Amino acid sequence: MTAPAVLVVDDEASIRRTLREILEYEGLTVDEAANGAQALRKAGATSYDVVLLDIKMPRKDGMEVLAELAEVRPELPVIMISGHADIKTAVEATHAGAFHFIEKPPDLNQLLVTIRSALERGRLVLENRRMRQTIAERRENELSPILGKSPAIRRIKEIIARVAPTEARVLVTGEAGTGKELVAQWIHHLSPRRDEALVAVNCAAIPAELIESELFGHEKGSFTGAIKQRVGKFEQAHRGTLFLDEIGDMSLSAQAKVLRSLQESNITRVGGDRAIAVDVRVVAATNKDLRQCIEEGTFREDLYHRLSVILAHLPPLRERRGDLSLLLNHFLEHLAQRNGLHQKSVAPDAMERLTNLQWRGNVREVHNVAERLLILGHPAEITLSDVERYVHSGNEPGDALGALICQYDDIGDFRDTAEKLFLTQKLHENDWNISRTATRIGVQRSNLYSRIRRLNIERDNDA
Repeated sequence: MTAPAVLVVDDEASIRRTLREILEYEGLTVDEAANGAQALRKAGATSYDVVLLDIKMPRKDGMEVLAELAEVRPELPVIMISGHADIKTAVEATHAGAFHFIEKPPDLNQLLVTIRSALERGRLVLENRRMRQTIAERRENELSPILGKSPAIRRIKEIIARVAPTEARVLVTGEAGTGKELVAQWIHHLSPRRDEALVAVNCAAIPAELIESELFGHEKGSFTGAIKQRVGKFEQAHRGTLFLDEIGDMSLSAQAKVLRSLQESNITRVGGDRAIAVDVRVVAATNKDLRQCIEEGTFREDLYHRLSVILAHLPPLRERRGDLSLLLNHFLEHLAQRNGLHQKSVAPDAMERLTNLQWRGNVREVHNVAERLLILGHPAEITLSDVERYVHSGNEPGDALGALICQYDDIGDFRDTAEKLFLTQKLHENDWNISRTATRIGVQRSNLYSRIRRLNIERDNDA
């Protein structure tokens, strides 16, 4: 195991020699620098684990060296040493990034304890950096790519690349299933906030009477059922990114509070009276025409302007049909790996038929169709007959139902599958608004929730 390396920087040779003897006796590797310029050259060429730095030196003093080391090697612990110590100087050195401050002549035990602490701190910083890099790489590998070569998708990628490093708010628009949440994920992933939380809220899926508690939290006893304090999504996203999906479905009262939070950078919990500072970058998304909503009086114009600093519009798949084969093949490969199945190709006539479909569910529908064809289609290649049998074109409900009936012998399995397909489709049609879907299919909201849980229905965010 290599001994930790220490750089001793002092203009007095006798001090450097004494420190070298002490530290080498303790098993450390020691290098010396007689002035600030020499110290900076050596620190740039050698990976030291800790630096002992004298403050009073001719030409370039220790404080200047400390500032430059903080620029080029911010993780390197620097212990300042001075025979002219005072509290003001110690405070300045600490604020400038010094690990510790020791007076000359240094107490031997204090010096060794401080060096060991500095080495441990440096080790933890490096481990933390490696861990964050590993996590970032894993996130990027797990994060779905934004697929497509059409001009519209190239434009979206350009917007993401340019806006992600900034603090600008982004409003993502587009039909259901086009991949709005994926755009938000990439903006967060490529931003300086990537190591903090990305918190997503589906405003359409939360009842109007609960949305404020969900966003801002509540104090214990603030309303019936508030048996304990709750931290809201704004606080959870502190220093990170808050994704407000389907912002067009948010109530006007909640819109007013969101606007105030964006203006003042703080929130107040429901039932509370204390302002809580929050540092949040907001990305919002909607499938509605918010300008029309403003005219109808259902969306605040001032909030719209706060959210739409940058506008990013995702086109429906029918406007970029040339991207279909790329999307379909990607999903077939991904799903084959995830399910332990052999990857399948798509016959040219099958791909032509698929390209001409309406794809009202957009990219999300492509994902679902790919999974169905992978599991149910011919073993080696997806054929035209597979498409005709298993893909509902939107014009032949009888054929689709007949294909489903042919797949099952057990009535229970058929019923569960048919119910899952029906509910998933209706949820898609209603943008996953639980209340609206329940009303339209004639069931209680609680009943719909229990069916979703029982059938393991999940919203798919691939795009």
